[in-house]
Amino acid sequence: MLSPENQKSGPLAGIRVVDLTRVLSGPFCTMMLGDMGAEVIKIERPDSGDDTRAFAPPYQGKESAYFLTVNRNKKSVTLDLKHDAAKEALWRLVEGADVLVENFRPSAAARLGFSYDDVAARNSGLIYGSISGFGDTGPEAARPGYDLIVQGESGMMHITGDPHGPPTKMGTSIADMVAGMMLSQGILAALHARSATGKGQHVKVSMLEALASLLTYQAGNYYATGASPQRRGNAHPSIVPYETIQAADGWLNVAVANDSLWGKFCDAIDKPDWKENPRFAAAPDRVRNRDELMPLLTEVLKTKDRAHWIAAMGSHGVPCGAIAKVDEICESETLKARGMIWEMDHPTAGKVRTIGNPIVFTDTALGEPAPPPRLGEHTEAVLADAGYGLEEIAEMKGNAVF
Repeated sequence: MLSPENQKSGPLAGIRVVDLTRVLSGPFCTMMLGDMGAEVIKIERPDSGDDTRAFAPPYQGKESAYFLTVNRNKKSVTLDLKHDAAKEALWRLVEGADVLVENFRPSAAARLGFSYDDVAARNSGLIYGSISGFGDTGPEAARPGYDLIVQGESGMMHITGDPHGPPTKMGTSIADMVAGMMLSQGILAALHARSATGKGQHVKVSMLEALASLLTYQAGNYYATGASPQRRGNAHPSIVPYETIQAADGWLNVAVANDSLWGKFCDAIDKPDWKENPRFAAAPDRVRNRDELMPLLTEVLKTKDRAHWIAAMGSHGVPCGAIAKVDEICESETLKARGMIWEMDHPTAGKVRTIGNPIVFTDTALGEPAPPPRLGEHTEAVLADAGYGLEEIAEMKGNAVF
């Protein structure tokens, strides 16, 4: 049980997570759990901490901007696990925890003495979450998981980018973060199962499998036809127009996802006769005649600016939007009005702003976010909460255990 000062609000209030993860996939998972009210105790190396504390510039104050983005709502405890006393302290935390999350290479946790079997023998109700690059079994189990490599090997890069250009990675570390999201989902399901059985279990996610699972209809198209999908730029393989089109002053996304929207779109661009054109009237016809249709649409849309088309299509109920830059979405009035820009006061970084957790609960609302921790900021308080006395903590500090 958590002491009263450690109680938080949110649907996971009362759940304690021991976080052995680093860099992005695991920290993203545990941040989501922390956002929802879990007490997340992040275990870090005393000398340098999580690798991302050194992923800079840019800095905010003395802190890495990268680290600040994926470590809110956590406590930092430093432990040098080469010391037996540090391992014993970690065991105390594990024995009182509900969840442990790690993203070491397979077998690394076992070498430390904290494999799932080791932990389950001492805390049978604990949910043990693991992220690996390529799974903990099979021919590639020993390979390290790096986002760029997984983006390539998952098939995602082959279908991303200009059809006449090179394969292209996503503009964010999608493999890491999808794996983290899926592990958080698995952990929540395992906690629900534990409420019925009283037993914990090992929840595993590989980055390769997590990202490959997002292929959905692209994989389905291959299984249905035997033909491997190719890069199409921003074009959709089965819907036209559902892509990026150039206006007079920039680019727009237009999503004409069915025949009803096609009719409204034709009215919005003042081409009502196209509604009955047999080459374009039905969705399969537009797909077959894409190469004829798209130059015609570009010719029309380039006659007026984006604001005109967004207004015209909006008035006809046609989904349409500009291509926002990162600064524009970070300053979005919609996100601000929806409470999605979180601000936290950090003792060395000053006011930290991040894009928050998008999940909304009506009855178990999320609490005020806590700023990402300084390295080792909570070590002594967490050890005291685990039952260590002041003299024991002082001795551990003197022996460089933390």
